Amino acid sequence: MSSPVITEKSHKIKRGFFTIVTGRTFIIAALLLLQVGLLLWGMERLGEYIHLGSVIVTALMLIYVMNSRSDPTVKLTWCFVIALVPVVGVPLYFYIKLDVGHRTVQKAVAKAQKETAELFPEGSEVTARIEKVDPKAGELAKYLERTAGYPAYDKSAARYFPVGELKFEAMLEALKSAEEFIFMEYFIVSPGRMWNTILGILAEKAKAGVEVRFMYDGTCAFGNLPYSYPEELEAMGIRCKMFAPVRPLVSTHYNNRDHRKILVVDGKVAYTGGVNLADEYINEKLRFGHWKDTAVEIRGQAVRSFTLMFLQMWNASERTGGCCYERYLPAPEDIGTEDDGFIIPYGDSPMDSELVGESVYLHLIDTAERYVYIMSPYLILDGVTTRSLTFAAKRGVDIRLILPHIPDKKYAFWLAKSHYAELLEAGVRIYEYTPGFIHAKVVLADDTRAVVGTVNFDYRSFYHHFECAAALIGTKCVADIGEDFRDTLEKSREVTLEDVKHEKLSVRFFGKLLKIVAPLM
Repeated sequence: MSSPVITEKSHKIKRGFFTIVTGRTFIIAALLLLQVGLLLWGMERLGEYIHLGSVIVTALMLIYVMNSRSDPTVKLTWCFVIALVPVVGVPLYFYIKLDVGHRTVQKAVAKAQKETAELFPEGSEVTARIEKVDPKAGELAKYLERTAGYPAYDKSAARYFPVGELKFEAMLEALKSAEEFIFMEYFIVSPGRMWNTILGILAEKAKAGVEVRFMYDGTCAFGNLPYSYPEELEAMGIRCKMFAPVRPLVSTHYNNRDHRKILVVDGKVAYTGGVNLADEYINEKLRFGHWKDTAVEIRGQAVRSFTLMFLQMWNASERTGGCCYERYLPAPEDIGTEDDGFIIPYGDSPMDSELVGESVYLHLIDTAERYVYIMSPYLILDGVTTRSLTFAAKRGVDIRLILPHIPDKKYAFWLAKSHYAELLEAGVRIYEYTPGFIHAKVVLADDTRAVVGTVNFDYRSFYHHFECAAALIGTKCVADIGEDFRDTLEKSREVTLEDVKHEKLSVRFFGKLLKIVAPLM
């Protein structure tokens, strides 16, 4: 069956009643109306007693929140919300605290991870060699293996793509070469040249007997794809799932989106990075100026971890149990030599208390001796990351951030600017990419260690989303990442304290205002 050409206009889906009631906006609006009603009733019936009760409940909640185990910035945000609007803040806090609908997903993810734990290779020997070459990188390898469960690999190769167009070309070649299976997991899918071209190849491969599995995040049903889209792909021979499709049920699980981008072909080659499946990512469609994104290709033994990460997520939603994992884990191919560096693919899940994505970034910043270069579309920092960046700059490390000059979300842009003054005063250098929008998620430290993946510098990536990345230690492409960063610097303007002082009053005001509730956004 040939793949249909999908037009963007034909699949613009309006949100219905049941979609709206599952959203946080509806919940907050309902609670606000409840508060107004209770206050009016209280003023008429109970008079001064309602005020006294509100003060007591607020005081008890503030004590409870301040003694909870969470980031100090998150605590302050909740205290502000509870103190300002207790009738909204208290129920909302416990709604999120109780994780309505979250525990079922948590158990499913934990089960899938347990099923695959023994299939990850023993990485202790490789980690020991990393320690000899680079003790600081060895610490990171030990953390990812022992705590997060992701081993380090040698005899693997990485190729860096400084723009989405190059990644698109490479992935098309990889897809056309598929003989056994294709696994794809993406956050955004939108009709256009990029997706229609890929879909055509997937349909042809499925018809030829290649096993094709495709999973995308359920938020795509809001406007990019019809809700029935998985059935359309199934009819073409492509096994398809929406991750966490939004249904008329109130659940905190809908706050945990699948932000990962993974492509695995035959267990031999894998891709990750910031590039989604939509035309703006390859500059086929102009949105917010030139779209600067990055990705990395992995070959060799390290592909095994990406294969297992995909299967973990896929099987977490299987009602009849998982699959036979071993059949998708071919004998590892040795690519290159032991001198070609090390690769650690890893994931991060909001279903546990381990902040893997943030911890990796913090380690790179805290252990750097000469420099740390960062590209990110968003800069919404908690207290720990802010202190890490400012302290590194104060101890003489050259910290440079490249952020968008043309934002995709104004509120995120205003929030990023609310951090500028504190960072600049500490010696952090900030640049804005003037041709357009930076969507890359890259961190490079001291010419030896780098991370390319899906993790933004914001609360959603650190705390709420499923994420993935590849840590690169001494690989040949680390030099390519450095070259790309320096090339991108030349296309960016440096922001100074003087610029911050002359920023529009509205931008400064809304940035500071939004900063109060940033952890809840």
